[in-house]
Amino acid sequence: MAISDVLLSTGRMPTGNAALGFARAGIPVFPCIAGGKRPLTRAGFHDASCDADQLVAWWTRWPNANLGVPTGSASGIDVVDVDVAGETSGFTAFGRAARAGLVDGELARVRTPSGGLHVYYPTSPSRPQRCWQAAAAHIDFRGTGGYVLVPPSIVANGDGAAGYRLFAVSSSDARPIDAESLRDFIDPRPVREPMSSATGSAPDPARLAGWVGRLQQGERNHGLFWAACRLAEAGYASSDVEAALAPAAAGIGLPAWEIATTIRSAVRQAKGDPPRPVHDIWSSTPTRRCPGGESPCLP
Repeated sequence: MAISDVLLSTGRMPTGNAALGFARAGIPVFPCIAGGKRPLTRAGFHDASCDADQLVAWWTRWPNANLGVPTGSASGIDVVDVDVAGETSGFTAFGRAARAGLVDGELARVRTPSGGLHVYYPTSPSRPQRCWQAAAAHIDFRGTGGYVLVPPSIVANGDGAAGYRLFAVSSSDARPIDAESLRDFIDPRPVREPMSSATGSAPDPARLAGWVGRLQQGERNHGLFWAACRLAEAGYASSDVEAALAPAAAGIGLPAWEIATTIRSAVRQAKGDPPRPVHDIWSSTPTRRCPGGESPCLP
């Protein structure tokens, strides 16, 4: 049974019953404090279990406990956590990533008590991905080494208490997310520009390709986007931009689908074309046009 089916069937149960539902689907769970996120067992998510007797013992002892699920290899589930903190949130960054095709393949979406979102993805058994935080973008990734609370857990906040609730189940084919590429995109490290951009001269495709080929992890997607913008602004067609930059981008480890998506996005925005529509709650998220001049930009 997929996580989406479990969420559909357990969302309105008491947490003890829901725990057994997750366990029957092969998804280990563990108890957290009622109204909060702290694990109740000594080893926390490392204690997560599918053993029915153990779960009954836990929820007999703590009948109002919240329900935690380890992320990553332990459960086969990775989660992108879109956070909301006061007037700021991660929805803008997530919307940009959605338009760039970096967050496709989800299993389900769960609303969190803060008004944020947990977006669930299947893990890649051959490539475990560790947790990370992109504080400036208000997005966290929960992979191997982390955990999330799942419905029907309830967390106390300043306005009382609110629950985790299923928001949407995907009808499309699910696939693992490339968490490293997502982080590169939403929280890139500063990128040093090639010297020719400061002089105002026409960009040299070979020079830009050589520069892309020297980018390091954390700046690869951002740098490729910037270089593609420069060539598109100089009048190069999308196919010419891809021919010039794709081999260099592949050489530094970017996958072919990400290279194509990044270059198409850069060419569209450099030419002032409107973004592709996104038929979800981020469809109204504004985009930034790639400016000329000296600063790299994001889509």
